[in-house]
Amino acid sequence: MSSPYQYHRPGPLEVQSDDSGSDLELDLEELDPVSTSNASKSDASLQQLRRSREERRLRQQRRGRIALRSLRTTGMRGTTSTARERDGLEGAHVEDSDNLDGLLDDNYNQSTRRNTTESMGSFDDNAPLLHQEPPGRGRRKMEEDTGASTLGTRARLLSFMSGVSQSNPAREVIERGDEVEGEAERDPASTRLISVGSAQSDRFPPNAISNAKYTSWNFLPLTLYNEFSFFFNLYFLLVALSQIIPALRIGYLSTYIVPLAFVLSVTLGKEAFDDLSRRRRDREANAESYTVIRIDNPLLTTKPGRERRRTSDTSASLEQNARIEHGNALSLDSSVDTAFVSEITKKSRDLKVGDILKMGKDQRVPADVVILKSLTNEVASVAVPLEGQGDLNPTILGASTSTDINSTANNNNNMLSSRGNSEHNQLSTASPTVMEADGAGETFIRTDQLDGETDWKLRIASPLTQTLNLRELNKLLITTGKPDKRVNDFVGIVELLSAPASMRDNYISKRKGLDRTENEQPLRQESFDSNNTKSAPLSIDNTAWANTVLASNSTIFAVVVYTGRETRQALSTSPSRSKTGLLEYEINALTKILCILTLSISIILVGLEGFESTPERKWYVAIMRFLVLFSTIIPISLRVNLDMGKTVYAWFIERDQGIKGALVRTSTIPEELGRVEYLLTDKTGTLTQNEMELKKIHVGTVSYANEAMDEVASYIRQGFSFLGPANVNEPSTLVTPSSVFVTSTAATTGTRTRREIGSRVRDIVLALALCHNVTPTSEVDEDGKKLTTYQASSPDEIAIIRWVENVGLRLVHRDRKSMTLQSVETGRVVVRVQILDIFPFTSDSKRMGVIVKFVQGSETSTLESGTNKAASEIWFYQKGADAVMSSIVSANDWLDEETANMAREGLRTLVVGRKRLSAQHYEDFTSEYKNASMSLQGREAGMFRVIKDFLERDLELLGVTGVEDKLQKAVKPSLELLRNAGIKIWMLTGDKVETARCVAVSAKLVARGQYVHTIAKLKRKDLAQDSLDILQSKTDACLLIDGESLALFLTHFSDAFISMAVRLPSVVACRCSPTQKAEVAKLIRKHTKKRVCCIGDGGNDVSMIQAADVGVGIVGKEGRQASLAADFSIEQFYHLTKLLVWHGRNSYKRSAKLAQFVIHRGLIISVCQTMFSIASEFEPNALYKDWLLVGYATIYTMAPVFSLVLDKDVDEGLANLYPELYRELTEGRSLSYRTFFIWVFVSIYQGGIIQGLSQILVEVSGRRMVAVSFTVLVINELIMVAFEITTWHPLMIFSLIGTALVYFGSVPFLGRYFDLEYVITLGFLWRVVAISAISLIPPYAAKLLRRTLKPPSYRKVQGL
Repeated sequence: MSSPYQYHRPGPLEVQSDDSGSDLELDLEELDPVSTSNASKSDASLQQLRRSREERRLRQQRRGRIALRSLRTTGMRGTTSTARERDGLEGAHVEDSDNLDGLLDDNYNQSTRRNTTESMGSFDDNAPLLHQEPPGRGRRKMEEDTGASTLGTRARLLSFMSGVSQSNPAREVIERGDEVEGEAERDPASTRLISVGSAQSDRFPPNAISNAKYTSWNFLPLTLYNEFSFFFNLYFLLVALSQIIPALRIGYLSTYIVPLAFVLSVTLGKEAFDDLSRRRRDREANAESYTVIRIDNPLLTTKPGRERRRTSDTSASLEQNARIEHGNALSLDSSVDTAFVSEITKKSRDLKVGDILKMGKDQRVPADVVILKSLTNEVASVAVPLEGQGDLNPTILGASTSTDINSTANNNNNMLSSRGNSEHNQLSTASPTVMEADGAGETFIRTDQLDGETDWKLRIASPLTQTLNLRELNKLLITTGKPDKRVNDFVGIVELLSAPASMRDNYISKRKGLDRTENEQPLRQESFDSNNTKSAPLSIDNTAWANTVLASNSTIFAVVVYTGRETRQALSTSPSRSKTGLLEYEINALTKILCILTLSISIILVGLEGFESTPERKWYVAIMRFLVLFSTIIPISLRVNLDMGKTVYAWFIERDQGIKGALVRTSTIPEELGRVEYLLTDKTGTLTQNEMELKKIHVGTVSYANEAMDEVASYIRQGFSFLGPANVNEPSTLVTPSSVFVTSTAATTGTRTRREIGSRVRDIVLALALCHNVTPTSEVDEDGKKLTTYQASSPDEIAIIRWVENVGLRLVHRDRKSMTLQSVETGRVVVRVQILDIFPFTSDSKRMGVIVKFVQGSETSTLESGTNKAASEIWFYQKGADAVMSSIVSANDWLDEETANMAREGLRTLVVGRKRLSAQHYEDFTSEYKNASMSLQGREAGMFRVIKDFLERDLELLGVTGVEDKLQKAVKPSLELLRNAGIKIWMLTGDKVETARCVAVSAKLVARGQYVHTIAKLKRKDLAQDSLDILQSKTDACLLIDGESLALFLTHFSDAFISMAVRLPSVVACRCSPTQKAEVAKLIRKHTKKRVCCIGDGGNDVSMIQAADVGVGIVGKEGRQASLAADFSIEQFYHLTKLLVWHGRNSYKRSAKLAQFVIHRGLIISVCQTMFSIASEFEPNALYKDWLLVGYATIYTMAPVFSLVLDKDVDEGLANLYPELYRELTEGRSLSYRTFFIWVFVSIYQGGIIQGLSQILVEVSGRRMVAVSFTVLVINELIMVAFEITTWHPLMIFSLIGTALVYFGSVPFLGRYFDLEYVITLGFLWRVVAISAISLIPPYAAKLLRRTLKPPSYRKVQGL
């Protein structure tokens, strides 16, 4: 019946019967030329010859002789003479059949090798070396064509290397899959052949993680392209290039070139720094060390295929050649058994396809691997052979092996192992016997970093490889398909090539050659396989993909099959992209408006002059000069200020003690944190800790939770200890469900009600202790204490078993056939059962069951020795979701109400029931179930029907359990705050529907009483359309959708689905693949044009994070891949609220104010230039030249303007208290066309007043007017900065005062531009004060009036 772990177990390999007409068939003459040389030889003579060979074999065994069949012989070139050589090891005369009748042809061509390979393993173990018959039969035809009259033999292998040749449909599936893809050419990646433990002839990508955006050769082209894709950078590039033309040159060339070069240097430097930081983090991940198994053949001194030595065609040379080849044959064939196994350490980036990895518990898998062997640590520790023991048994392949070979191989191994201990760090291996006792190589892996699923996955080694010794792993050949991103699908073949090394290499070369031949028919197993090759299929159950984690307390040996960018993880991950903030695009649009304004003014000024040309200047040249003069309207310093501001914001984030460990990996988009409207979050490790805990249990009449669990423990102590003997040395009596429960040793002290409750508690605890798939394992901690840990495919199961242990009942043993429970209080065995059947949990059935037979008698009893064996109790236990269990258990009036209560608390409910089976009833069930399982049609439905008819009827309802998936710290208030901030939250997870629903409820993602519309398992488009129609009328509902249905919507109704889903307050998508997560993020961005933030902690979240406008990675327990690929890295989910609500707000508000003020600073000086040009009769002459122009944009105004990055309108407490303030940021009010044009009007007013009054009060042109105008301009900017500050910072005061002092201190050095004698007069002073007052007071008064009449939101909350 079913095993505790359900997976396909390949059956024993069957020998394929040869077709009589097959090209591979060997006739009797070929098999035994000695016995068949005479056609008249009778069967009796043949039998006599075989008996003589058996006697000779026994003598060889006694004398330690190496069998002749271990020889690998070569041939001689076209000759009819025969070199015969006796076996010198025995030193005695043997039968003629023991002679070497001939040597293989030295021209051991490809065709001959192929025939030899095909015929291997088909000989009798003790047949003499073969003599080539003269041509004549069909078998001889090929050799006659390639070399007539050739004498040779067919080499024979050790019998334990002979195997099975069979047509393997798995390979045909791989090849047909490649053909379906329509590939005209076959490349190494289409169908790859991997030699295990050996160097590969094909080149594969390195196993390196790379999150870098650039390489050394594309850094400059890409960054420059990104920079000049913005209009204002391109504009200034054109302006700078225009200064090369003498007619357009105004002032110093450096005035325009240096600022542009500085801007580009800052931006490129920041990009380079960010990318180098990513590379540094990648190097840390790639430097992780792993143990690699190396298999060396110490006797193989020459490369296979090159050991043949050519001699002359003399009889003596041939004899010498035979001796040489004899020695080489011993070296080559013995190397199979005498290989040294050693451990080396490799960094993750150095791992290659074909490497054999040794990994243990909690170790991350660095590449896609196929599991070859798996040993529990207990087995591995007891299975270490003694020093010099070597391979324990060469018969582990299951083939018949003669005694002489066994003894010879073991003797050789003993000798070579001793030698190896002094030369290598030789690796101990487990004996086959222990391996078989341990099972079929089982291990568990965690895949939450790959697909988001929290359940542990069972993985097994192929039976063909699990039973091999480590020294034989390099005889394996694995065939796989091309790299694929489907994480739940894999098809492959593993073959055991029991042939000499040269023949194996030749076989692999031919296979690869055919794989790459164009227009070649699909490679068939029969093409090269023969009876010396075993093969077995590989499936997803035999694999572990990169970034999964070994969960079992076991050691596995696995071969690398895909590396680097070809791993499932990498193929499911989108490439890194350069992200640009929305603020950048908004400023880019504003600069286009300014450019149009500049061009318009230039044309107007020239047009007012009538577009007249002068001998010195054409009218179109005048327009170009005006464009250069007004280029300050689009200030090049804008990018410098914004980029420096982003660096400051990143510094604030990383130094914030409230979010310790936060890192800014992409420093170009901190303002995007303040514009997020959609948050897409992972579940496992992001919202939850993936740590389950049983919080509540209900037994029908009473519910237990929190402190009440102590009462449950009291019932268990009474229920499983009262049968203990008075003498502690005597065995206690085992408990069965029918055992009477008493409240104490004195049966009369308990009331009837208490006994009934105690009995029900004992029954449900016993049911929970037996109905599961948990296996206990023992570990030794650092202090030497023995600890018991549990392994299971679901954390829910482990949580329940831990709770059972806490209340007094411990699972101490579990195998395929039995379970043993122990009392925690007494340490005695109290329950022992035999496992008869297990029905595992599936997403369709939503329940699991087990049939057990209780052992009766004392704790030392077994099922066979138990008392009254015939009367042993057989019970069927089942637990599952309330939706399916409510119709299976007997009628009751409390189940629905209690499960609903637990669900509202966010608990994952399981209903537990049981049923006693009579022996006859169980036999009837077994018979019907077996018949159903043998059916070829409707098997699953038939088996399900038998279970339902015989078992799932009127189960006794024992109770309900509530398991909580622990949430991350402060998840509930964080989600509530983000919702109040106007952010719509979507949860995308790879977990099950039920799990996603429970977490959504417990995390308050779904409000109390909110309707949850579930869409699952949709396969038809008409049903999908109906679901969309229903949701149109339920815009306040939460949508719960699975990955299958989501794929249907995204394929056929993507626009309709997204337009409907974005209006919902929350969406939960489960069973999502990494690609689906990224696709959802892209669709939301495309449809809404809003900012999308994605947060996750696993490798399966990388694609989603990179597809988002803002990617946030959490440093998870299972790795840092999400953190490395993200724009921002945090350690806890609740840190996200501060990152968005506080730092996002400040970054956006500060950048918006800074950008507009820099535009104002450039626009006001352009207005002054316009006024001066009008007064100068429209001549394109500069008002401020050279240093004045550069100094104005740098030391005279830059520090005060840049100090605005320290401003804040509210403090952190108010930002968290009123998250509604964040909602205003998403509307983009801080930087909009409205605010932009307000600043334009202010700039026009102030520029007109400053330049107009300067020309009126002083003079139209001249150094006196320039001194007054420029001084008022600087003072105006400093005071305007002070007007814009909301919260003063000491650095702001210092920058304002310091800049003013710097300016007035530099005036004496500006004699080239100012009239210094006029500057020190009183007339200069009052004109500066008057003009400044007229330019500043009206704008400030208007601001105060607007703030009073319509105060901003932050002023309102400050007033409260």
